Amino acid sequence: MPKLQRLAYALSAIFTVSALPSVAYAQSAPPKQRAPRVEDKDAVTIVKAEDLSGRPEREVNLERNAEIVRDKTKVNADTACYRQVENEVEAKSNVKIWRFGDYFTGDELKLNMDTGKGYMLNPTYKLEANHAQGKAERLDFINEDEAVVVNGTYSTCQGFDPDWYLKSDTLNLDSGRDIGTAGKTLIYFKDVPILGTPAMSFSLSGARRSGWLSPTPGFGSKNGAELVVPYYVNIAPNRDLTLYPKVIANRGIQFGALGRYLGETDGGFYRGETYLEFMPHDREYAQANPNDKADRWMVRSSHTQDLTKQWDFSWNFNAASDDNYPNDFSKNVTSSTDRQLLRELRTDYHGDFWTLTARVQKYQVLQDPESVVDSSLFVSRPYDRLPAINFSAAQYDVLGGFDWAFNAELTRFYHPTLINGTRLVAIPQLSYPIIGPSYFITPKVMLNAATYQLDAYAGTDAQNLSRAVPTFSLDSGLVFERDIKWGGKSMTQTLEPRLFYVNTPYRDQSKFPTFDTDAATFNFSQIFSENRFVGSDRIGDANQLTAALTSRFLDANGAEALRLAFGQRFYFRDQRVQLDQSTPVGDSRSDILLAATGRISDTWMFDSAVQYNQGERRVVSESYTAQWIPGPKKVLNLGYRYLRDNFKNIELSSQWPIFQRWYGVGRISYSLQGKKILESLAGLEYNADCWVFRTGAQRFVTTSTKASTQIFFQLELNGLSHLGLGSPLEAMKASIPGYQRLNEGYGR
Repeated sequence: MPKLQRLAYALSAIFTVSALPSVAYAQSAPPKQRAPRVEDKDAVTIVKAEDLSGRPEREVNLERNAEIVRDKTKVNADTACYRQVENEVEAKSNVKIWRFGDYFTGDELKLNMDTGKGYMLNPTYKLEANHAQGKAERLDFINEDEAVVVNGTYSTCQGFDPDWYLKSDTLNLDSGRDIGTAGKTLIYFKDVPILGTPAMSFSLSGARRSGWLSPTPGFGSKNGAELVVPYYVNIAPNRDLTLYPKVIANRGIQFGALGRYLGETDGGFYRGETYLEFMPHDREYAQANPNDKADRWMVRSSHTQDLTKQWDFSWNFNAASDDNYPNDFSKNVTSSTDRQLLRELRTDYHGDFWTLTARVQKYQVLQDPESVVDSSLFVSRPYDRLPAINFSAAQYDVLGGFDWAFNAELTRFYHPTLINGTRLVAIPQLSYPIIGPSYFITPKVMLNAATYQLDAYAGTDAQNLSRAVPTFSLDSGLVFERDIKWGGKSMTQTLEPRLFYVNTPYRDQSKFPTFDTDAATFNFSQIFSENRFVGSDRIGDANQLTAALTSRFLDANGAEALRLAFGQRFYFRDQRVQLDQSTPVGDSRSDILLAATGRISDTWMFDSAVQYNQGERRVVSESYTAQWIPGPKKVLNLGYRYLRDNFKNIELSSQWPIFQRWYGVGRISYSLQGKKILESLAGLEYNADCWVFRTGAQRFVTTSTKASTQIFFQLELNGLSHLGLGSPLEAMKASIPGYQRLNEGYGR
């Protein structure tokens, strides 16, 4: 067949999938784990037929409805001959054989029951492990696990007319090693050849194995056409490596690799993975940056390991060659906006009630290219910790009911453009919880002591600073319960009022730098903390009371079906400590917090939170999310998020059956404030049991003014491979919470 004709066949087959009839018959079932093949070599051979003849203990001829059974092997035929010395069977006409759940039919059979060696003419076969089937001119049994199909077919579809199948001159099916190996092969879809190959191999059960994965072409508005030809290396059951050579039309050749591993030593468990990308010469980048070498790369690596039961260490390393790397190569919103790349090496040593941690941290900051003209897009560089040593200890219910804790941290902070220094912080605390069946009262005292050794900076000499700030807090609450009926179900409703008082005297901290401190996000977890700042450089002065009310609805098993919460903080004096030397805050009360979350039925889940400013009579922030899952492959997600003077976004995503075997998938994230789409995905899926077709497009922002669009379509042949453009399955799983794969049990 000429090359152009073969290409036309392949393209027409893929593009005409969407026009196929929506009615299809069930043709496949997910593969199952094959039980080990154990045969009793001493088992008795039983022969049956309407007419038996031959020589005793030598040869038995069976006529009409012949049947020969030995342990896990059974043969039926019109006529057969069983040679007892050789333990060999010859059968003709309407031959049927069952071996370990696999089923074969044919015109003629010769099989040695001891070795499993033999042949079959004009066979058909069905394999138990992956429900595969096929037919051939001849089937050679090499042993009880291995068979060679000569001039035959293979498909995981069921029925007499499979939707897809491969036709090969030789096909080796090795159940013992879980490998299918084919010689010269053509893959047919709807009886149209869509792919030819001189050789191929695949897993019979869908398990991992080394070999070339399906080439994945792609197309995006930013980089043009792409082609990835991955190679998977199954190093060991707990180690693998995937190589990703990629051709990008507008840029050049990119090399990628992902290595994963996990295991156990005498000290304990370890696991990790490393992903690398490297492009020797990016043509498009070189044109825009003629003075740059244009070698571009990215690396992500993580590792955790237990050295002993008390000692472990880990690393987390991320780096990229240039600021534009996320914009040019990201495949989703998350990676395109990840611009603070952490590099950390850490070790922890644990005692019975204490932990000692040492770590070093550095950051690489990738600036948004638009930050040159829009300063609001500038990403500040966090301080490096070189190093940070932390000690924490705690014991509960000691000396008659006291709880105590102690935290200390010694950190060397470095920044290339800001003041540097060393900080030592020690925080002892003591509390005495009083807990009853329906109440609790917990008084606590703590001290935040810190000393700073600051380097000379901007004309100022090196200096030492110190401070000690005590804090007293009193946490208290009640729990009331009652039995109710809700939706016909017996439930328990609780009413839980809570008061939390904090008193921290004012200490002037305006001369202290802010190495790692910022104002805490105002939410339900923060209003029950002693400090309104995150970090140790600022200890907020406080004379305040937090009042909250929570009501929970618990089912008979104690699971929470619904939670309603209300909270507000009241200030009895001005808040003088600020991040900078700004005016003290004189509010008498905080914003009101409202929250509701729960699973109101087996199919509906929701979560909501509102922050409301009474003085200005307007909402500061709010978020609402709801998820409806009425059945398999049916999910609808709705979301709304708002932060005053920052963003106002709505989100909608869904996977839903449209008609019969067609499913629609989609997601849209829209900025009401900016009046633009932040992320969108639209696609279709068709499930024909033994194959799945997916198509669609995705668009997401990469910078404040630029976006990337990708199109994809994919034909997945269950148990064999997938063909198409892009990676729609990965995009759908990442974009739609609750998304379910149509062909569960297949694929890597």
